[in-house]
Amino acid sequence: MAAPNRPIYLDNHATTPLDPRVLAAMRPWWEENFANPHSVEHALGRAAEEAVEEARRHVAALVGAEAREIIFTSGATEANNLAIKGAARFAAGQGDPRRRIVTVCTEHKCVLESVRDLGAEGFEPVFLPVQANGLLDPEALRQALAEAPALLVSVMAVNNEIGVVQDLPVLAAIAKEAGALFHTDAAQAAGRVPLDVRAVPIDLMSLSGHKIYGPKGVGALYVRRRPRVRLAPLFSGGGQERGLRSGTLPAPLLVGFGEAARIAAAEGTLDSGRIAGQRERLLAALSAAVPGLRVNGDPERRVTGNLNVTFPGGVAAQDMLARLGELCVSTGSACSSAAIEPSYVLRAIGLSDRDAAATLRIGIGRFTSPADADRAAALLADAWRQALSETRDAAE
Repeated sequence: MAAPNRPIYLDNHATTPLDPRVLAAMRPWWEENFANPHSVEHALGRAAEEAVEEARRHVAALVGAEAREIIFTSGATEANNLAIKGAARFAAGQGDPRRRIVTVCTEHKCVLESVRDLGAEGFEPVFLPVQANGLLDPEALRQALAEAPALLVSVMAVNNEIGVVQDLPVLAAIAKEAGALFHTDAAQAAGRVPLDVRAVPIDLMSLSGHKIYGPKGVGALYVRRRPRVRLAPLFSGGGQERGLRSGTLPAPLLVGFGEAARIAAAEGTLDSGRIAGQRERLLAALSAAVPGLRVNGDPERRVTGNLNVTFPGGVAAQDMLARLGELCVSTGSACSSAAIEPSYVLRAIGLSDRDAAATLRIGIGRFTSPADADRAAALLADAWRQALSETRDAAE
C-alpha cells in the first residue's frame, strides 16, 4: 500500500519496487564483504564468489535451467543483444548459409533494433504482424519459416505494453521443426507466468532483475547446453561468464537478483492470484465510471497485472497524466517514453493514432492494495471527466 502523501505506484511494467527482503539480502555485500567475486585467492573473494553462484542457482531455478546455463548481464537489453547478435554472428562465422532472422513487430525496441542491425551485416530481418488481440498466429510463423531457412526466431513471452502471453510451447516447437534457434525475451514473464526450459524447447531466454522486485542494472541470459547453443560475445575482456560476457560481476546486484528470483519462484502463484483480484477490482470500478472504456489485448491470455485501456471521447492520455499527480501510470513502454508518435504496439493491433493517444498502461504489482485499486480508479475517472470536459469546450 502506498505510504501517506506518496503517489500510488501502478507502473510495474516499467519497473517494480525493490522488495525489502531483496534489499536486506544485498546490504552485506556492500557493507561487510565488498570483495571482487573473481578474487578467489582470498577468503573474502571466495565468499563473494559463492554468493554469486548461489544467486545463479536461484535464477536458474526460476526458469527450470541448470545454473551453468545462466549468463549474467547488465539487464534484459544486453541479454537480448547478446542472444540475437551473438547467435547470428557465431553461425555466420562458422559458414552457416542461413541469413533469415524472424521476430514480431510488437517486440521490445532492443529486439527490433538488434534484428535491424543485423540487416546491415547481410542478414535478412523478418518482422511478423500480430492479430488484433496482440498474439502471433502460429501459421504466420510457420509460413515465414517455410519461405526460407531461418537461423533464429525471437518471440517475446509477455508484451511489455498490452501484457499478452504468447503461446511459447507452440511457437518454439514450430521454430525447432524448421531447424531454427528459438529466443524469447522473458523480462515481463518471469515471476508472472510459469517458465520451464526443460518443458519448452527454448534455446535462449532473456531476464531482468528489476522486473521481479530486484535491483536495476542486472539481468541474465539463459543459454541452452544440450544441445549446445553457441554465441559470439558482444565485447572482449577477461573471459568471465563462460567467455560470453566479460567484466567484473557486481556481487550485491546479483545477490539481490537471486533473492528476487527465489521469492518469485516461491510466491509467484500467490502473487498472481492477489494481483488478479486487484486488477478486476480496479477495472470494474473504472468501467462503471467510464462508459465505453476498452481493454486492449487478448482478454484471457494476459498477465494478471496488466491493464492497457483506451479512454473514449478523444481524450488525450497526456492530458489525463497531467491531472494524475497522485497516481503513477504511463502511456506505454518506458524505453520509448521519449517518443512523440503513438505506440507501435497499439498501431500493430489496429488502433488508430487517435485511440492510441487516448491509451494508458496500468501495471498492478505485488504491493498494490485494494485501497490503491479503489483510489486509482477514482483518480483515473476524475482525470478523464476533466479532460473530456475541456476537450468538448475547446471544440465548441
